[in-house]
Amino acid sequence: MSRDQERVQRIHSGGPWETEVGYSRAIRVGDRVLVSGTTAARGDDEPIPADAGQQARMAIETIATALEQAGAQLADVVRVRLFVVDLPVNGEAVLAAHGDTLGAVRPVISTLGVAALVDPRLKVEIEVEAIAGSGDVYEG
Repeated sequence: MSRDQERVQRIHSGGPWETEVGYSRAIRVGDRVLVSGTTAARGDDEPIPADAGQQARMAIETIATALEQAGAQLADVVRVRLFVVDLPVNGEAVLAAHGDTLGAVRPVISTLGVAALVDPRLKVEIEVEAIAGSGDVYEG
């Protein structure tokens, strides 16, 4: 095993596109955990809710699981990128879901309006970066 393989931990959730497209749900290198863009899509048999806020909450649940598998938690999130289809219509619900789940963490955030996502039913994709163990730092 190479030195890089020993340092890099790849996390797979079994999501519908991970194998087909060839990506990891999350990768941990040292204390840094990068989580791929995550949506409410969980498999062919599971419905995708129409509500953007519900989609955001489902995506954050998947992110939380990936972080846990990588030895981190939502409290360790330091950056969030929100990609929102029809931002003027869906943005408020997505930001409310973010606030409910990550508001106390206060990561840096970017909210971007996008034309479309990989599935036309999807309204939000969320990408995060975390530093394992950073949730206990002093806020000043």
